Amino acid sequence: MTNDMKTKGNGLVLLAVLGGMFLAMLDQTIVGTALPRITGELGGTELYTWVVTAYLLTSTVTVPLYGRLSDQHGRKPLLLLGMSVFVAGSALCGLAQDMTQLIAFRAVQGLGAGALLPLSLALVMEMFPPGRNGARVQGALGGVMALTYLAGPFLGGLFTDHASWRWAFYVNVPLGIVLIAIVVLRLPFRPGTGGEGRPDYAGIAVFSVAVSALLLGLTEKGLDGNSWTSLPVAGPILLALVLLVVFVLVERRVASPIMPLHLFRDRTYTLVNATSFFTAFCMYAGVVFLPRYFQQALGVSATESGLRIYPMTLAMVAGSALMGTLMSRTRTYKPWLVVAPFLLVAGSLLCLNLTLRTDGLVLAGWMVLIGLGMGPMLSGLTVAVQQAVEPRYIGTASANLTFFRQIGGSVALALGGTAYTSVIGTDAPVHGLAAAHASAAAVVIPSLGVAGAVVALVALVMMPGRRVEQAPAAESRVEAGFAS
Repeated sequence: MTNDMKTKGNGLVLLAVLGGMFLAMLDQTIVGTALPRITGELGGTELYTWVVTAYLLTSTVTVPLYGRLSDQHGRKPLLLLGMSVFVAGSALCGLAQDMTQLIAFRAVQGLGAGALLPLSLALVMEMFPPGRNGARVQGALGGVMALTYLAGPFLGGLFTDHASWRWAFYVNVPLGIVLIAIVVLRLPFRPGTGGEGRPDYAGIAVFSVAVSALLLGLTEKGLDGNSWTSLPVAGPILLALVLLVVFVLVERRVASPIMPLHLFRDRTYTLVNATSFFTAFCMYAGVVFLPRYFQQALGVSATESGLRIYPMTLAMVAGSALMGTLMSRTRTYKPWLVVAPFLLVAGSLLCLNLTLRTDGLVLAGWMVLIGLGMGPMLSGLTVAVQQAVEPRYIGTASANLTFFRQIGGSVALALGGTAYTSVIGTDAPVHGLAAAHASAAAVVIPSLGVAGAVVALVALVMMPGRRVEQAPAAESRVEAGFAS
């Protein structure tokens, strides 16, 4: 097979892989603008947050499981399983007749979505090793992540206002079927190389319950009126901590652990995952609390608030692409990653000045700084973590990076929600509700952004400097599949 044909084959599969990842991440953001209309039609306002939580819960729990199982049994069957479950769950969500059904179907959708992001990261690494054009492709991949935060709120509002909220879910079905067909026909099957043996059933069970308990506790903390010591919050979190100890003990004894603990002996691997966890504070501070400022302080619609954060999301796309270009030219990632937290700190600190009268163009400049700082984290950390492990653990490494980012985001929302509610309670009686929301945003965004960026900077400085190396073995296996 000629190189042009290989490139075409790889390009088509890349389109399908990135498309699946885009749909999975889109569903984390598209539903937010549709939820008021959904609860108005289906009722169940008290179950409002569970439409988001159900998806977050199942998609987060399954991310490391899909990553490890794909290392052991091959990417293609796990990717097809995830895509199929995601499409089926999307169709069921569109057909839901009440909130209970919608929450259950969102959980099904999340079970499939957990495969799409980590397996996309792993497949991109194998098809486009960093030594050639891979770093630029990784930059584009980070840009796709950022684009979901740009497209989700807009599309959710568009479907809700001009068609039906059900199309926020139905849109996944035809697109998903096309992507599945491309993967079936064009992605070669490559057997896993992560070792055989009895599946780690005990590890899967303990891990699933532990993460579910942690996310449930953090979700309850995000609701108004719940303190850290209340039973709905403290109970699940304490259970999660106990089960985490049990999980570590289980993983140290099994032959084929679902989360190989020896990978954390590599300093780069551990520090990159820590960076992913804490930079999620910066990202969620922007994509969650800035829209809240626009809606509740300035009084704009949910759809317009999604449009107003475009300066940040576009800057995330640009920052990710720039990171890919710099990695490709210099064959290194650490210097560029170390610069990013300074931009995050600058943009976050400027948000201390948020008021009801903050000029829109000035705020756009602050958001650009945050976006330019966040973009390199989406692409650079992916390359760093995959370079830190053997090829047979690329799926696991990609999944854990995603997992720690999502857990970090959940922690950030719980902490930020607590601070936000506290400021509202103090300022609203004195200055009015709108001004109180502005004050709350001016506290939460800098607090989360600066704290996350500073810890990330320390981790990145401690990280060894490594050159970006090619992965010829992985590439040759993929190309051999196309050639056959």
